[in-house]
This record gives sequence, C-alpha cells and structure tokens, in this order.
Amino acid sequence: MAFTRATGKHRRPKQPSRMRRASAGAAGIAGLTAAGVVGTLASPALASDGGQSDVHDTGLTHAIEARGDLAEAVDQQAQEAKTATIQAEAEAAAKAEAAKTKAEAKKKAAEAKRKAAAEKAREKAKEARAEKATQTASRSAAPQRAAVGGGGYVAPVDGAVSTGYKTGGSMWSSGSHTGIDFHAGMNTPVKSVAAGEVVEAGNGGAYGNNIVIKHEDGTYTQYGHLNSIGVSVGQSVTAGQQIGLSGSTGNSSGPHLHFEARTGPDYGSDMDPIAYLRQHGVNV
Repeated sequence: MAFTRATGKHRRPKQPSRMRRASAGAAGIAGLTAAGVVGTLASPALASDGGQSDVHDTGLTHAIEARGDLAEAVDQQAQEAKTATIQAEAEAAAKAEAAKTKAEAKKKAAEAKRKAAAEKAREKAKEARAEKATQTASRSAAPQRAAVGGGGYVAPVDGAVSTGYKTGGSMWSSGSHTGIDFHAGMNTPVKSVAAGEVVEAGNGGAYGNNIVIKHEDGTYTQYGHLNSIGVSVGQSVTAGQQIGLSGSTGNSSGPHLHFEARTGPDYGSDMDPIAYLRQHGVNV
C-alpha cells in the first residue's frame, strides 16, 4: 500500500510570533518538509487515525519553539548589554566630572596659597624698608645729637661768628650790637639752642622775621633776620630742632643770623650770648 503525503488542510495553523522570529531556521526545516522528510514521519499516524494527525506533534514544532526562545534570549541579552553600556557611560561621565571638580579645587587652593605667600613677602619687604628707614633716620640724627653740648645746648647755626657782642656802630639804634651775628647764607637751617617754648614768632621790626624761645632755666634766646619761620607761638621745641631758615629781613646788610641771649623776652634784656653758650658747653 502506498503512503500519501499529508495535505495542507491536515496541518496546524501557522505559529504567529515565534514562527516569524525563527524565520531562518524555520525556512530550512520547511524545506525538509517539502522534500518529504516530515511526510515520511507523519505517514504512520495518517494510516492509523485516518489522516487527522497534526504537524504539531512532530519535531518541527519543537525546533521552531527553540529558535523563538533563542531569539528572545538574544534580544534580552542585547537589551541588557545596551543598559550596561548606558550605565557604564553615565558612571564614566560622573567620574570625569568629579575629577574635573577636584582638579579645579586643587588649582584654586594652589592659587590661594601662592597669593598668601606673595602677600607675606610684600609685608616682609615693607617691614624691611621701614626698618631701614628708621636706621637711616637714626644715623642722620646721630651727628645732631653729638653736637649737643654737655648742658643739652647746641650752636644755632653751623657757622662762625662774624660780629661780636657790644660791637659799636651807627647800624644799631642803641649804639652797640645787642647780640652776635653768625655767618649764614640764605636759607641756612637755624636751630633752637636748647629745649623750650616759643613765645614769639613773626615780624620783629628791625629784626625782621624773628623767633624768641623761653628755656627751662628761665632764660630766653632770640633769632633774627630769618627768611622763613617754621614754628608757632606756644609750640615746644627741643635742642637742635630746626625752627627756621636764615635770611636778610629787617635792618640787615645781607644774609646772616642775629642771635641774642636774654634774661627776658623783650629787647633790652640782652646778655653776652658767647658766654651764655659756653656756660652750657657750646664753644663758638
């Protein structure tokens, strides 16, 4: 008895999704079916049940289902790989951002440290300059201190006497010189001979611009014919302090310093200025 091939009406309807996903494998197996392999496997069933057997019961269905499961597994693996890639990229970006932030913070800290060091260096340089200026001023003041006599007095100018005390002549209204004159060119610094208080500073008539100072021992000194005055009435001065500049104001024949020592602040209370200075340790 001859076997007949199962017709299409006895086959199971197409598998919807899994059949499509296993297209490549299914196509191959379907080719085998066309060649009669599946028909041969199905023939005994057709002989026993009158041709009602389903292809579902054959190995073809299992192969298709296996292919479908494999495709789903591949899809799932691809999705998991994609998710892992995205996660790895996000982690790498986060690490890069953290490294960038750390580098910027380190750079800022280094810059702040550099600025602090520069500021410290500037402060040290400033202090060094101030100390040097103080030392220079101290050295400059040393000669002045050395010029102070044993009694705390100094000469009023660094010049020699040109006209002595009580020198006679028509130049003076009293008929004689009430003080001594020192050689001093225009604008030679004039100093207070001792510590004291300024009691007069301004125009003194024949004396021109003049200054009168009362000293701690009750005596007075007067400085005349000044070109400019550098102190004011009521001001305290020290020995050797500059009080003005020499000149030729008032009744004067040329630049010089007229100096008087007095027992009082006014004209007519004069005493020998050379003896006065020598009494206080200053030789002129």
